[in-house]
Amino acid sequence: MTAPAIGPVFDAHLHIVDPRFPLVANEGYLPPPFRAGEYRAAAEPLGIVGGAIVSGSFQAFDQDYLLAALAELGPAYVGVTQVPASILDHEIMALDAAGVRAVRFNVYRGGSESFSAIGGFARRIHRLCGWHVELYADLARLRPSEVDLLAGLPQLVVDHLGISEGGLARVVDLAAAGAKIKATGFGRVLLDPETAMERIAAANPNSLMFGTDMPSTRAPRPFEAADMTLVASVLGRELAGKAFYGNAVALYRPRALAA
Repeated sequence: MTAPAIGPVFDAHLHIVDPRFPLVANEGYLPPPFRAGEYRAAAEPLGIVGGAIVSGSFQAFDQDYLLAALAELGPAYVGVTQVPASILDHEIMALDAAGVRAVRFNVYRGGSESFSAIGGFARRIHRLCGWHVELYADLARLRPSEVDLLAGLPQLVVDHLGISEGGLARVVDLAAAGAKIKATGFGRVLLDPETAMERIAAANPNSLMFGTDMPSTRAPRPFEAADMTLVASVLGRELAGKAFYGNAVALYRPRALAA
């Protein structure tokens, strides 16, 4: 795969699956291996210079795989982990020192802390070290009170354009309120990515963050370089530069890259 000529790319959403570390079957599913070296080989031809390693449902609260991947991929990469709300402050700070920058709440597939903990936990981690919350959920399935709660978080990131057409209006409203929205998983979403990106960018030009979602576990159609071409064509040069690099680097603060 080769990418369009768009400048440096920060991959805001990728998974590493390393069989040296424990995996937990989710709905009977265990992913095939996708090691850090395999990711690097796929990413470099795309102009990717850094990224966010995101814990999947099948990794639950394991940190060892993530710390190993961060050490191998280097300081241009950060981690998005899953931890219980009972985690101690010094444990959070140790993860922060290793490059972790956010906590994921996986409502769509599970494996994370319960959504009920999101409000207090989001404020705690943001106050402690500037971490934010990332949400994998079909926004159409949330109650209005839950969407209001999300809008009040210190910083929210929504995965995969919010998943469905029915939740797009909520995603646009959250973007307008300051949330970051990942332009990821085009082969798994239940909406038109082009329309979604246009509406989100119009609401907040600093919201969208591109990610490959590699290795696209369980997606009906895996990531392909044409997804990057679509982002570039929909957003135009200036906004695409923000979506491919600037917006995410400013949020994640990788040690080796400048915003």
